[in-house]
Amino acid sequence: MLACYTRIESPVGPLVLAASDAGLHHVLFGNSKRAKLDPEWREDAAPSREAVQQLRAYFAGELEDFDLRLAPEGTDFQKNVWHKLRGIPYGGTISYGELAKRVGNPKASRAVGAANGQNPIPIIIPCHRVIGSDGKLTGFGGGLPIKEKLLALEQRQLRLL
Repeated sequence: MLACYTRIESPVGPLVLAASDAGLHHVLFGNSKRAKLDPEWREDAAPSREAVQQLRAYFAGELEDFDLRLAPEGTDFQKNVWHKLRGIPYGGTISYGELAKRVGNPKASRAVGAANGQNPIPIIIPCHRVIGSDGKLTGFGGGLPIKEKLLALEQRQLRLL
């Protein structure tokens, strides 16, 4: 499966989106060390056009629920965690422990945290909505300042566009 990528500017910095006919595979934070382009990908904005439009609407505070075909690659456990992340409502947060309960394994907080950290489609699969049990912000691939901005946007404390 040949994925195509495009780069966009966003209020949280540059993003790289990779998609194919199967759907959106990646949202990468352009300033992150994890933002490595697969040498097989080719540059073409067309497969990501709808994702770009929805991300812009999200950052403008006009979209709460993404409606995109997603194609994240991972283990069955990771995919289950990512599916449960999509059930966290816009503006809400849950703890890693609560997410572990939703996945069906209350003692798997660390494994859930690791799967959360491997989420290939952040923002759209809202891993930023998971926080520590003490209410503090913890780990985020884009960095804690971006996590804080995304949560503030969703709680109507900040407009990014």
